[in-house]
Amino acid sequence: MNNVSRRNQRVLAAAVSAVLMFGAVSQVNAQTANERAAERRAKKEEGKQGTAKVTNEYPQATRVAGDTKASKKATPQLQKMMKAYDDDKGPEARAIADQIIALPEANAYDKAFASQIAAQAAYDGDDTPGAMNYLKQAIASNGLDNNGHFGAMLMLAQLQLQEDQYAESLKTIDQFLAETKSQKPEHLIIKGNALYRLDRFAEAAPVIKQAIDLSPTPKPEWQQLLMATYAESGQAGEAAKIAEGLAAKNPGDKRAQLNLAAVYQQNDMLDKAAVVLEKLRASGQLTEDKEYRQLYATYLNMDGKEKEAIGVINDGLQKGVIKPDYQTYLALAQAYYFSDQAGPAIDAYKKAAPLAPDGEAYLNLARVLWQEDRVPEAKEAAKQAVAKGVKKPEDAKKIIALPGK
Repeated sequence: MNNVSRRNQRVLAAAVSAVLMFGAVSQVNAQTANERAAERRAKKEEGKQGTAKVTNEYPQATRVAGDTKASKKATPQLQKMMKAYDDDKGPEARAIADQIIALPEANAYDKAFASQIAAQAAYDGDDTPGAMNYLKQAIASNGLDNNGHFGAMLMLAQLQLQEDQYAESLKTIDQFLAETKSQKPEHLIIKGNALYRLDRFAEAAPVIKQAIDLSPTPKPEWQQLLMATYAESGQAGEAAKIAEGLAAKNPGDKRAQLNLAAVYQQNDMLDKAAVVLEKLRASGQLTEDKEYRQLYATYLNMDGKEKEAIGVINDGLQKGVIKPDYQTYLALAQAYYFSDQAGPAIDAYKKAAPLAPDGEAYLNLARVLWQEDRVPEAKEAAKQAVAKGVKKPEDAKKIIALPGK
């Protein structure tokens, strides 16, 4: 059968193969407004217990802060704003901040500090665009000390990254790094992440690796980001090394194991990918449709592994994990056909054909039926193929024209 070929089988497997499961590595904590308010109250209570000396967090900064003092005119409003904010009245604090920012007599510090508090109030209220606008105003006012000024810049870069504004985030973090001379890994990783999201993988990899090397306890997400960067830039060997290390350190982490299998797949190490996925299946950790598809697609891309693919598909169907859709039944039909099991292949094609977007599955069903000398059924399947539409209707018409009822 010419059209039901190994090439078709591999195309199918490629269409359902899994991808690396890397999420965005944003530095912004996904806290609720209540959680952020509770954290703020805790810090306030800590402050009441004693006044610690403020540490300059950016000792290498080139920026020289100006006179960071409130003006007499704005002081009452600033105090009122802070009281509202400390009392968890974010909208009220934000409204007062807007008044201060618009005050003609307000100095740079007044406006910058009001913008900073308004940004926090907006963020606490889940208004990220508003928070970013206030942070930009705080930075532009240039009235805070270095801790406050660069803290606003850092938060802006993080929020821009979170909001998929990758080019803007990169610009902000580049300015931050240039002016602070920071080499802190938690700062560098933001730049690496932004570069990755912009598909600038060759530039992202050394920055991410530098962040990891500088950190005594690099986060697993950073390692995953570097792994993804290597994979995207064609450095599959480096990606595999990281994936193996993460999987070895976290044997119970399903995501780490699935990522390792995906990296093996991309590196054409399908036998190793199958071993990893089969261990997960044996331990009952393959619980999603896409995970079973990742395993059976791995087998379908390997020579002589059709029976293993059949076992995976039937297991997934029996457990209700794999969706009984067109792709599933087509993969099952082809796996049966290439393992010389014509009867089950016909049954699977009969399930796939009505679900197919066109008549190609009906045409393949007709071919298998014809080969099994089931001519009347083959002719009927060929008619269904023509009715549903095929690329080469003449092939179907040849079967329809065969002698016999």
